[in-house]
Amino acid sequence: MSAPATPFLAVRDFARRLDDRDEDYDELLDMAGNRQFVLLGEATHGTQDFYRMRAAITRRLIVEGGFDALAIEGDWPDTWRVNRFVQGDSDEDASTALADFERFPTWMWRNREMLEFITWLRAHNTDKAPAQRVGVYGLDLYSMYRSADAVIRYLEQVDPEQAAIARQRYAALDHVREPQAYGYAAAFGARPDASKEVVAQLMQLRDATLTALPHHDLAAFDAHFFAERNAEVVVHAENYYRSMFGRRVNTWNLRDAHMCRTLTALARYRQQRGGHGRIVVWAHNSHLGDARATDAHRQGEWNLGQLMREAVGANALLVGFSTYTGHVTAASEWDGQTEHKWVRPARHDSYEYLFHATHLDRFFLPLAAEPAERLREPMLERAIGVIYLPQSERQSHYFEASLADQFDAIFHLDETSAVEPLEPSHQWHRREEPMATP
Repeated sequence: MSAPATPFLAVRDFARRLDDRDEDYDELLDMAGNRQFVLLGEATHGTQDFYRMRAAITRRLIVEGGFDALAIEGDWPDTWRVNRFVQGDSDEDASTALADFERFPTWMWRNREMLEFITWLRAHNTDKAPAQRVGVYGLDLYSMYRSADAVIRYLEQVDPEQAAIARQRYAALDHVREPQAYGYAAAFGARPDASKEVVAQLMQLRDATLTALPHHDLAAFDAHFFAERNAEVVVHAENYYRSMFGRRVNTWNLRDAHMCRTLTALARYRQQRGGHGRIVVWAHNSHLGDARATDAHRQGEWNLGQLMREAVGANALLVGFSTYTGHVTAASEWDGQTEHKWVRPARHDSYEYLFHATHLDRFFLPLAAEPAERLREPMLERAIGVIYLPQSERQSHYFEASLADQFDAIFHLDETSAVEPLEPSHQWHRREEPMATP
């Protein structure tokens, strides 16, 4: 089966082949221009090539483009430990700085590419003034209890009386410290929900006045911002886990709305502390490609890419990544063993197969006016998260999308490799080999 002629020619005519050099990203840096946000996606959560390329692009955006923050699809308190490391506020080594990423899937951030990037970033920050050092921050909301603990620890240092009040408020989240157990109990009335208590705690932190202005006491400003964002994580996580067991509330929307609020708050914070507030984002394509161009929109879902386009328009650059085949680090079930899986060649009715059929191998495709017009017709697109189920691949991993409306540009790599966890399991070392073609 051949690829559709018009989209095929659009890719052949406008794609730029990659040579595995920093110059591969010149055109992307030109597209970034004066934009405030560059969102770099990934078609899987376990592809080494995507991590390496995003790191290379981000280094250039930092050094040449004046970007001063990286926001990742990780939990806020876990990533703050990395932030302290890269800014020189911690004597830990890079591996230890990543140690708080304990929640499944640990390989997403505890991998060699992330280790190398944060090591480079710490060295880059060494000769910078504190206000000009590049930071690393988390966008996600799963850390309900760890964030609550962080708020209490902060208040114990600055206002012990308020710390005692916070401890009482957060006690309503349940003593079992299992977020889904709390959500189930609150949703079905087995215990009162804690929504009012956690909102009250957030409001108290927002109303608190620092005794020093940011430029007078940057450490105090940073600590207060960290605590306030943790308090907001608790609010949104409480709603998220309670809504998991309710009706008519889309938890995906809650999560991506939280990411958007965090990202815009980060931009303001970085500007307030003396930086540019220009941010690179690393997250899955499903979060960063505009949801209005996909099946998700018909299901009432939005995502971070859509919300950022609606909020800042062309000030956000959305960049997708795709692969045709190769290997990926993934699991077969939630909380399952880390596996080294073979990525099956893409379906013939997908964008990935269209890209493969061009024989360009590895390329960058800007989706400007002319190629965009030829790539607007919806086709299937593949998304592999932390779980890969090839036996049900069409239902589990493919969705319909209009690529030209989803992204501003895309990188395609025909064959890719699995990201290597810092502590690979025996299961991961048993690499799955490609099956013979029937």
